[in-house]
Parts: sequence; C-alpha cells; structure tokens
Amino acid sequence: MTLDPPTILTLSIALAAAAALYLAVEWRSVREPSLLFWAAGFATISLGSTLALLRGSGLLMIGIWFANGLLVTAHFLFLLGVARFTQVRLSRLWLLLLIIWLGMLALPTDLSWSKAMLAVQSLLVALPTLRASFLLRPHGKSLSIGAVQLRYVLLLHGAFYVAKALSVVIPGTLIDLAAFKGEIIQVSLVEGAMAIMLIALSMTGSERYRREQQIARLAARDPLTALYNRRALDLRAPQLLAQVSPAQPGALLLIDIDNFKLVNDLYGHTAGDRLLIALSEMIRAVVPRGALAARLGGDEFVILLNKASTQQIVELGSRLREQFQQTTSATFTTPAPVTLSIGANLFDQPPENLTALIEQGDTALYETKRGGRDSIRLVDRTSARSYS
Repeated sequence: MTLDPPTILTLSIALAAAAALYLAVEWRSVREPSLLFWAAGFATISLGSTLALLRGSGLLMIGIWFANGLLVTAHFLFLLGVARFTQVRLSRLWLLLLIIWLGMLALPTDLSWSKAMLAVQSLLVALPTLRASFLLRPHGKSLSIGAVQLRYVLLLHGAFYVAKALSVVIPGTLIDLAAFKGEIIQVSLVEGAMAIMLIALSMTGSERYRREQQIARLAARDPLTALYNRRALDLRAPQLLAQVSPAQPGALLLIDIDNFKLVNDLYGHTAGDRLLIALSEMIRAVVPRGALAARLGGDEFVILLNKASTQQIVELGSRLREQFQQTTSATFTTPAPVTLSIGANLFDQPPENLTALIEQGDTALYETKRGGRDSIRLVDRTSARSYS
C-alpha cells in the first residue's frame, strides 16, 4: 500500500479516532475535563479528515473549506484541554478563531484561493497550538515527562504550521487543495499523521501521571482533614528526624480534644467532623514551614518540628489552645468545656523510631489529662526539664 494522500488521510482518521476513543474511555473513569476536550479534538480531526476525502468527488465546500475549519476547531479544543489541564483561564478573544473560519466559508471555492486558504488556515491552527505549548511551559517539569513531551510536540507542530503559512509566498509554489497536489500539502499530510500519534501519546502520558500523583496524594492524606495520615507520617518523619542535633533540637506535639465525645453525643457526628476539620485548619495555619502535621486517628493529632525551642513549642501550643477554645465556646454548649490537651517533647537526639517518640508524647499527654486537661505539658529531654 503506497502512502498517497488518500492513504495518509485514512491513516489519520484511524489514529485520531483511536485517540478520541481512548481519551473518552479515560474520561468516563476519572471525569477530568481536559480529557474530554482532547477526545473531542481528536474526534473532530477524524471527522475533518473523513470529509477531506470527499474533495476527490468534487465536493470542494465540504472537502476543503469545512474540513479545514474542523482542523482549526480541533486545535482550539486542544487549547481548551491544555488550559483546563494547567488550570488557566483563557480570554474569550480566542473565539475569534472560529469566527474567522466561519467568515472564510463565504469565500469562493475556486482554486485561485488555494494559497490564501492554506495560509490563513495554517495560522489559525498555529496560534492555539503555540499558545497551548506556552501554557505548559511552567508546568512541564513539575508534572511529568509526558507534559514536557506534550509541550515540545505542540511547539514543533505549531512552528510547522507557521512555516507552512509562510511557504505559500514562495514564487512558483504549487498548491492544489482539490487534488492534494504540491509538496507543501504532501508534507503536511505526513506531519499531521505523525503529530496525531505524538500528541495523543503525550496527552495520555501527562494525564496518567497526574492521576497517579493524585492517587498517591490521596493515599497519604486523612480523608476528612486532608492532613497527613499515620502511614504518610511514618514515611516522611525519618528525613526530618535525621536533621535533629544538639544545635538543632526537634519536637513532637501530641494533641487531643478534651470532651470531644460530648460534641458527638449532643450535636451529632457531623458536628464532630466539622470540629475536627476546624482544628486541622488551625494546625495547618500555625505549623512552620518544614514541619509535619498529621491526624493519627479519632481526635488525636500530631505535629513534628525541626529547629524547635521551648519558647516556640509553648507559643504554638498556647495559640492552638486559645483559638480552639474560642471556636468551641462560641459554637457548642456542653456540660464540660471542649478544649485541647497537648503533650510535647523537645529532644536533641534522634529517637529510635517514630513510634517511640509518639509514646513519649503520649506519656506527656496523659500527664496533661491527669492534671486537669486544657493545658500543655512539655518534657525537655535536652536538659531533663519539664514545663506545664
């Protein structure tokens, strides 16, 4: 089978249809809007390439003008998909691309317009493609190799269409859109088939990587509070604890809600969940950069600090207790106050493991509970002193 223009178009139809189907199936699984835009773009290319075959039967309006307009529409859909992927809001001025294409339908269909048609259509394809590549520029390395590949594939694809638009001004250039004649048209058909394949692979790779990252993040987070869970804390704590030294002590704060059961019993578990979420937001607001915060389970939370000091721990714990008490006293009326008890350890030698460190914090927390709750007890293991 020779690679004549109809054969290349048929191959493009099959590749684009396969890409559209695959991305649509992926969209049904994850409901990521970028996949839907990309799938629609490839479906539009498949339809446009099918219509392009009709020009051989003399249907020039459908086979040339309308088919090329669908190619512009497809690349506009690609741009919308990339914008959604990178969470960038596009200007409505991009809709002018489609308006310009609709205006071109009023042009005569005779072959004297072949060069002008090819130049304008090429620029209308190049503009959204290059814009999509630019949107991926700050996101490539932070997302995946697939995103970097997509950026450069779109960049090369857009640059090709710019060159294609400029080539029509070369004297003596043969362009016959009705019969697929001319080197520019032959090369563009081959480039189009290759671009479909490369863009589809890069798009699917980028989306798959992001989905895997999202799954990994969800697996590391407590589903209610979005803080780290115990498993994630176990994985991340060793790196932080390895930095602990006499010159740079570390600290662990174990936080427990006093009389939390009263909130659940009197106001329901939904109210209890809201209170846990509120506490997690307070914790997230006060922990310094580089610290770890996690929900161990139930109403128990932990903060792991490096570069800690007695003053920092007392100030952080006091601030949490005050904010939490203000919230609960204004929200819940209970027989006993809903407050925070905190057990803390300051240490300058890395502990044997995280479990041992949490057990030390639990001991300090127990002393806080036994001493009347609503307080912080700090054990300074750097000098064998304790504070309440």
